[in-house]
Amino acid sequence: MKIEFAPRSIPLRRRLQTAAVLQWVFSFLALAQCCIAIFIGLLFTRFWLVSALYAAWWAWDVDTPSRSGRRVHWIRNSVVWRYMRDYFPITLVKTAELDPAKNYVSGFHPHGVLAAGAFLNFCTEASGFSKLFPGMSPYMMMLHLWFRIPFFRDYLMTGGFVSSDKEAAAHVLKKPGGGNMLIIAVGGAQEALDARPGAFTLLLANRKGFVRLAIEHGAPLVPVFSFGENELFDQVENPKGSWLRWTQERLQKIMKISLPLFHARGVFQYSFGLLPYRRPIYTVVGKPIQVEKKHNPSQEDVDELHSIYMEELCKLFEEHKLKYNVPEDKHLSFI
Repeated sequence: MKIEFAPRSIPLRRRLQTAAVLQWVFSFLALAQCCIAIFIGLLFTRFWLVSALYAAWWAWDVDTPSRSGRRVHWIRNSVVWRYMRDYFPITLVKTAELDPAKNYVSGFHPHGVLAAGAFLNFCTEASGFSKLFPGMSPYMMMLHLWFRIPFFRDYLMTGGFVSSDKEAAAHVLKKPGGGNMLIIAVGGAQEALDARPGAFTLLLANRKGFVRLAIEHGAPLVPVFSFGENELFDQVENPKGSWLRWTQERLQKIMKISLPLFHARGVFQYSFGLLPYRRPIYTVVGKPIQVEKKHNPSQEDVDELHSIYMEELCKLFEEHKLKYNVPEDKHLSFI
């Protein structure tokens, strides 16, 4: 394989963009493990008290990820995220107003390999969420597993991540006066196994929990489609029935996280590595679907609203796909 090296004359601005994305990829792939190692390692040094005090703090603070977390605005507004935005670049597109007097449930599609669009648009201010949707606060749900990791849990909460459990969802959606937006990557870790360029298949047909949640709280549903999300990485072929897919699915059931074998480019060369390609992402926020509140919705209620949601998501995709370089003959499909 011929390796294509990056030229030496790359402007500093682009080097900083690459560095910003490099630290983001590192935080997804290795930061949690590093935090565990530091926490345990300190116990065997003269700095053992740091881990001991943190453990006491952790025990006192254990419920915070289920109670709207603890965002830190200066971290959400960091210049690092603006460099990351410009690397692709990533753009947040508004198609309708959101009433800050209401709380919303938003489905994010597709998950992609690392959910770059979801992270940058809703867990940072790099793409201007607060300016596009004044009065709204986004909360991105993430597997509770990650909030069991010392230090890493605190880092996650600074961006607005909350635990993916009913208690966390209820805490966000019950806020009196509204102004909260709960974002759920509906396809989750399992959908990431099918994230590759040109893929438009969503794991949604039987994912209805977010719809029931919206009905129980009377929260309007907001479909979000991130054009370009699946274009960032190539993935080793893993068709249904293959040994690799079988292994990935078994590990996903055990660990609750998926292990897609992805690759793209490197830091100093463009031929291989774990950095995403420089390809644009346009995250389009659709118009709200009004929801009638029911404390104990029937399955028929859930199925009906779920069908409406899929129709609106398809409309959103069809209305915008040509603007964002999706071929006319491409359509969404659901499994």
